[in-house]
Amino acid sequence: MEIILVFLDIFFLAFHSVFIVFNILGWLWKKTRKLHLITVVLTAFSWFILGIWYGWGYCFCTDWHWQVRELLDKPGASGSYIHFLILELTGIDFPPHIVNWVVLSVFCSCLVLSVIFNVRDARKKRKLSLVLKQECWNDEMME
Repeated sequence: MEIILVFLDIFFLAFHSVFIVFNILGWLWKKTRKLHLITVVLTAFSWFILGIWYGWGYCFCTDWHWQVRELLDKPGASGSYIHFLILELTGIDFPPHIVNWVVLSVFCSCLVLSVIFNVRDARKKRKLSLVLKQECWNDEMME
């Protein structure tokens, strides 16, 4: 049983970290923008909708990871996953409220950027589609 818990602890650490990095950077590449929008909306849903019942900023991934760490007698040392990561990786214990404000600011910026770029991409695609349809229509009329 302990080997499974150790695996899950490592899995959550890796998965959650990759998810966080993707939430920060996923809007940069056109191919990942739709998926990025989905992940930031899921994050916002967890933080702000599920957070109504479980506490603002609630993350089900963090909750599951904390449950695994409790079973390993390594409880989460923080109420914030990012604060926990910074503490675990660097040993620096920044004030949690500052970490939370930075996280919220970065998240909101990434959400706005994701919406802007996804809307822009959709408009370009629609405009291109209309141009192509018009060209086909003109070609048919010329025949």
